[in-house]
Amino acid sequence: MDKKTLYRRVGTYLLLTWTLSSIFYALILHTGKLGSGRGLYVTGLMWCPGISALLTCLIQKIDIRSLGWRWNSTRAQIWSYLIPLFYSLASYLIIWIAGWGMFYDRDVAKTLQESFGFTGLPMVLSLFISVLFIAIYGLPGSMAHALGEEIGWRGFLTPTLYPHFGFTKTSIITGLIWSIWHYPILIFGDYNSGTPAWYGLSCFTVMVIAMTFIYTWYRIKSGSLWTGVILHASHNLIIQAILTPLTKDTGNTKYFVDEFGIVLPLVAVVVAIYFWTRRNELMIDPDAGIA
Repeated sequence: MDKKTLYRRVGTYLLLTWTLSSIFYALILHTGKLGSGRGLYVTGLMWCPGISALLTCLIQKIDIRSLGWRWNSTRAQIWSYLIPLFYSLASYLIIWIAGWGMFYDRDVAKTLQESFGFTGLPMVLSLFISVLFIAIYGLPGSMAHALGEEIGWRGFLTPTLYPHFGFTKTSIITGLIWSIWHYPILIFGDYNSGTPAWYGLSCFTVMVIAMTFIYTWYRIKSGSLWTGVILHASHNLIIQAILTPLTKDTGNTKYFVDEFGIVLPLVAVVVAIYFWTRRNELMIDPDAGIA
């Protein structure tokens, strides 16, 4: 693929993504809440990158099989689930040990206990079982949302950029696009933790770019977009549905937890550096789903 073709494909994709996304930006920002429309607005937004990728393939006459639909390595898919678990737990252990937040919020734990019907069990045991249910059976639903984004970011954009820009530049470019795509709902909506916009924006951007190094490595190594789907779904599930809600505020907790606090981005950078050191293991494989 020459550069003219590259720019035409990526330009078409980005134009479609921002055009479709603007519909859902408007709907979400009109209410000011991500949960508006019973959560269907944010579902629609998350599917805009994927739909745009499919439309780009249609318009630019790109084989849809190039998006990386094959499952390929089960080992890679398992690690895609575990890696967010490891870096998230490491981040929150730092937060809890340092006293920037406390494990666990008893009100949240009690709500989980009642919701799952474990009121007859000790709180810690019921909490463990509830979290296990969420971590396992919440994954398919989380993947259904993540798939919409990942068809675009990892199915189309990453393998399109990689042959021309290599691992490092592809990760940075894709990470910047991915993070900027979130900015409207982060700045003008309630997709934040209540910190100043500049702070949350900075932490979020660093985290997303760092995470993209992991996603890029697995996408190219495995040739499957499903690594990105599982990485994304696992990250969202573990942080948004488990660790952040269970962390009790100790005063300035919002500056340290979640995707808008300082700890997770710093841990993600360490993990990104590790994958960066392994970049020479990657090859451009015509069977890896590269357009």
